[in-house]
Amino acid sequence: MIDNKYTLPLVPLRGLIVFPGMALHFDVGRPRSIDAVEAAMQKNKLIFLCYQNDFLVESPVKSDLAEIGTICEIRQILRLPDGSIRILVEGKSRASINDFEDLGKYIQVNVTKLDDINSDDDTYTQILIRKIQRLTEDYLELYDKASPEAISALLAIDDPGEMTDVIISNIPIKPALKQTVLDKVNVLERMEQLITIMSEEIDLLDIEKSVMDQVQENLDNNQRDYVLREKLKVIQEELGEGEENDSDIKKYRESIKDRNLPKEVMDKLNDEFSRLTKTPPHSQEYAVIQGYIETIIALPWDITGDETLDIKAAKTQLDRDHYGLDKVKERVLEYIAVSKLTNKVNGNILCLVGPPGTGKTSIVSSLAKSIGRKYIRLSLGGVHNESEIRGHRKTYVGAMPGRIIDAIKRANVNNPVILLDEIDKMTKDISGDPTSAMLEVLDPEQNKSFRDNYIELPFDLSNVMFIASANSLENIPRPLLDRMDIIEVSGYTEDEKLNIAKKYLIQKQRKNNGLTSHNLNITDSGIKEIINGYTRESGVRNLERAISKVCRKVAVKVAEDNDFYISVTRKNLNEFLGKKIYNDSSIEKKDSVGIVNGLAWTEVGGETLSVEVNIMDGTGKLELTGNLGDVMKESAKAGYSFIRSNSYKFGIKSDFYKNYDLHIHIPEGAIPKDGPSAGITMATAMISALTGKPVKHDVAMTGEITLRGKVLPIGGLKEKTLAALRIGIKKVIIPFENKADYEELPDIVKNNIEFIFAKNMVDVLENALTKPFKPSLPVKKSGNNLLPLDNELYIKNDISNVTIAKL
Repeated sequence: MIDNKYTLPLVPLRGLIVFPGMALHFDVGRPRSIDAVEAAMQKNKLIFLCYQNDFLVESPVKSDLAEIGTICEIRQILRLPDGSIRILVEGKSRASINDFEDLGKYIQVNVTKLDDINSDDDTYTQILIRKIQRLTEDYLELYDKASPEAISALLAIDDPGEMTDVIISNIPIKPALKQTVLDKVNVLERMEQLITIMSEEIDLLDIEKSVMDQVQENLDNNQRDYVLREKLKVIQEELGEGEENDSDIKKYRESIKDRNLPKEVMDKLNDEFSRLTKTPPHSQEYAVIQGYIETIIALPWDITGDETLDIKAAKTQLDRDHYGLDKVKERVLEYIAVSKLTNKVNGNILCLVGPPGTGKTSIVSSLAKSIGRKYIRLSLGGVHNESEIRGHRKTYVGAMPGRIIDAIKRANVNNPVILLDEIDKMTKDISGDPTSAMLEVLDPEQNKSFRDNYIELPFDLSNVMFIASANSLENIPRPLLDRMDIIEVSGYTEDEKLNIAKKYLIQKQRKNNGLTSHNLNITDSGIKEIINGYTRESGVRNLERAISKVCRKVAVKVAEDNDFYISVTRKNLNEFLGKKIYNDSSIEKKDSVGIVNGLAWTEVGGETLSVEVNIMDGTGKLELTGNLGDVMKESAKAGYSFIRSNSYKFGIKSDFYKNYDLHIHIPEGAIPKDGPSAGITMATAMISALTGKPVKHDVAMTGEITLRGKVLPIGGLKEKTLAALRIGIKKVIIPFENKADYEELPDIVKNNIEFIFAKNMVDVLENALTKPFKPSLPVKKSGNNLLPLDNELYIKNDISNVTIAKL
């Protein structure tokens, strides 16, 4: 059995009726009504809307309300600057009030859902439908503000009850008349009531049209304007609408009286005020104009927030909030210094790029705090429509400004710090590319007159300090990237994570969970165990989650015994976090043939990967497995071609590609892998397998390979070397051209790992293979001797160890 009883929060409506199947925006200003909306959002989003007979009553009781209202679902909430809220509701069904309970903060009602009572008399029903259709056509001829296409679509609705509701909701008449239709549960009675109302409206419109035609014939343009205005004024006074219009306009003019708005903005507002005076207050168009005017007034056209460009204070604030990140802090302070000396926002847009959890978002918040500017975070992850940046034209239903203008409105100053978070996560679809809109936002030469589609006025964004953040640069279009100054935010070393945990995270989580140092202490060994055994990452986000979990476990004990105290160490950590997720060093314990340690960069930090190569009798096939991307496969093929063309130098049979199959595999096949930096790793593994020479188990490498055996530079060196350090690698081979990046590596990495700077594959093999590598040079005949030829592989041209063969 279907339950038709509902207990719902009540919002009394003044001057407004909501019908089932109708979607409508309206403002909620009374505190008790706002609380009712909040209560509905916390439950099932259902709310009961009912017409208030006397709109002057501030706190209505049951007798002040209509007996029948509408059960509605809240679709959207927008909080307005004055404390009121704007909601979008969708009517679900009629319902009658059974019980009326005042809960103090809001009114709760028990209602019974009312289903339409349909007639079995199909003939009479069809007669009424045709009558409504004819009346609608007559109405459209007289009332030119209604859209014929919209009404035609409404008439195509099959259900007569639904058709009646939708038509009456679109006719601009007094709410009390609309309530008489809402009261009709019987569909035939509802249709008859609609016919009565429409017939009267058509008669009035017909009389008005005749008057207008006669007046227009006898008056010139100036007299016509005067008479129409006087006529409109009299009509509005008779209907009680003119005072409401004047009151709203007076309120708006009062709010901008002392403001210094640009001339173009004032001209636009005056035009909208004029439109508002000519629009009936109960029409949807009136609400649209109101919303637009309120948005324009709420924007801080002439409001500039205070700022303090104090380098010492900014440095103190950044050091207080963040440990490490010296390069990032240095660049941020340079940015502030230039802004101070030029008295304007630095034209360069900063973009912080790095793995998650490394402090990109929080350092921007600290920057805003240090210079005294308002801070607004704008999440761009998942934005796929240009209109979300530029806004929608106000002619569309439910139109609103774009995210940029909305952020300015929320900041209430025209010079906030806006963080464009996850700018690399924007996508595009058939509705447009949001990155193209961001080009104008981030260009100092264009954003002085940024035009949002909704406000249709130029807004000066040149005072806004835009800072972007991203995990990777790969997905950011080149034109957008060119407008930003990239700052790399690298991952943290173990020592940095230890200090961050001790100075920030443990204190923060103890406070969040109601603990003190008298309840919980986490030793250095315990923190290191969390870092290495539970939360291997570049940032500290998972580290903070793990510490929070420990705090929650302790909080349970403290709740039972206020004097409870525990010191968490490496030995008892598993009591709080369970079994370790990551085991200790996973490198091979002995040198192996065809197995090489590679280094990779991911959006969450550096990783080590093991490249395995097996050789089998076959026909020369090269098999690549491990969920490899196209670039990585091409890199493997480049290494394979290099080996084939130089096989005689490595002591490999020149026809090996005819008689053997090579299988290259990178474990953890469920994880996608791509990029060229594993080129020398795969080439070394293939040479080791083909020559039978083992590769040192404590050596790792990274670098791109060319067909000539040269080693090209790579990115993400810090993250890769930190991963190597974590698993106990003693020697890392990197491209020679990455020597400058080596200088910026943390001391803990440089002190514990030996670095080899390789220019070509000879350098790689000499340091990776366990047996001495002495390549055989290509030779040419000269008398009775074979003399070595020059080759690009030997950059040093050192042939002192090569024996000249005699014929």
